[in-house]
Amino acid sequence: MRYLIVVVAALSVLALSACDRPTVVAPSAPAAVVVPVPGPAGPQGATGAPAEKGETGATGSTGAEGAKGEQGKTGGGAIVVVPVPAPPR
Repeated sequence: MRYLIVVVAALSVLALSACDRPTVVAPSAPAAVVVPVPGPAGPQGATGAPAEKGETGATGSTGAEGAKGEQGKTGGGAIVVVPVPAPPR
């Protein structure tokens, strides 16, 4: 029984010492990045030279003539009565 306790103690010491925890390294602070800030707007530049006028394009051709319609029929004696609108109130 004595040897058993000694062997168990030795094995536990070996097992626990085999679990080596890595050392924690604290990350260093990131380097400060300088960002340039734009200043106020400068004065307006000079006006550019006017552009040359381009050439006019060619005139297109006329289209085809459409089909002719049939001549209308006569009224045939129908009378159309248009009533006089009522005066506004």
